[in-house]
Amino acid sequence: MTVENALEAYFTEAASWDADRAAQRERSMRWLVATAAAGWLCAVGVSIALAMAMPLKSVQPFVIRVDNSTGIVDVVPAYTGGATVSEAVTRYFLEHYVSTCERFNFATAERDYEECGAFHTAAMNQAWYQRWMKSNPNSPLNLYRDGSSADIQVISVSFFTRASGLSDLAQVRYVKLLQPAGGGAPEPTHYIASIQYAYGKPPSDPRARLENPLGFKVLSFHSEVEVLRESAASTAATTASDSSNTAPQRVP
Repeated sequence: MTVENALEAYFTEAASWDADRAAQRERSMRWLVATAAAGWLCAVGVSIALAMAMPLKSVQPFVIRVDNSTGIVDVVPAYTGGATVSEAVTRYFLEHYVSTCERFNFATAERDYEECGAFHTAAMNQAWYQRWMKSNPNSPLNLYRDGSSADIQVISVSFFTRASGLSDLAQVRYVKLLQPAGGGAPEPTHYIASIQYAYGKPPSDPRARLENPLGFKVLSFHSEVEVLRESAASTAATTASDSSNTAPQRVP
């Protein structure tokens, strides 16, 4: 074998070895790309599955009831907003709403503000926020900044039924007792409030659900000073009393 033949055989073998190495690198690259693509597809699939399952994942609190006499354990059904609520319960919510949202005391103002928000619709909460802004001259923060406070005493609650048969209107008569900052007797002012209300789905927020478990919502609230007039019966009683005092006494 000549030198030329030996060199040609060497170069041919070297080229073959280099081609094998290049083919091996190409196969390895294709395998890595396929593995990475499969990993990305699995990650995307898991993300889509989690996104679709998120609305189904929720915490539902429940109450376990134990009968004192029999010891039977059962789960109290949760209110979902579809049952009929009695008038007594609605009366309680109306009285509680007016008492909480119309009073003012610096010690409980922030807590009362948040609690009232649990009974409002989105539109009512926006109006409630505007009412409490310091830029509003009639804001409670400005009206009572001298240290005075206001307490509420509900007098009566009246319900009204529309011609369509829907009962969603009520009037609440109450007295606002303004306590001056320097002390002294409170100054009473009579008010009458017209309220439109409804029952919906209970709040999803646990804190709001504690304050409003039945989904009671105030749709509109309008309050104005009530003009009181002395009744005819009171006038007649006063007149009768005066007459009896002026009548001559019989001598025994």
